[in-house]
Amino acid sequence: QVQLVESGGGLVQAGGSLRLSCAASGFTFTSYAMGWFRQAPGKEREFVAVISMSGGARYYTDSVKGRFTISRDNAKNTVYLQMNSLKPEATAVYYCAATRANSGSWNIAGAYDYWGQGTQVTVSS
Repeated sequence: QVQLVESGGGLVQAGGSLRLSCAASGFTFTSYAMGWFRQAPGKEREFVAVISMSGGARYYTDSVKGRFTISRDNAKNTVYLQMNSLKPEATAVYYCAATRANSGSWNIAGAYDYWGQGTQVTVSS
């Protein structure tokens, strides 16, 4: 059974940091690029970051560049999202997802085959 199990979400004050983890199982982890999306109440699901199969390429939405870092440990079948200098606008449910699509589709939620359950991140002001 395919599983993406997220952890690390919670409540943090503006300017603080959180590290999200996503443990994958049930599929060939190294055959998939891994992404993070987020969804705030009343808003569309939004692309946040993605990392290529080998970890050699990374892309971020403009609003998080310089503050968020995506990484993966293929030996552990785990992808991470380090979030620094958090702003209240980052409050959302964060989802881990896996795709075999080309890089031109990595910012599109519909390109992803597998999704985690989501973890809540709340940034207070």
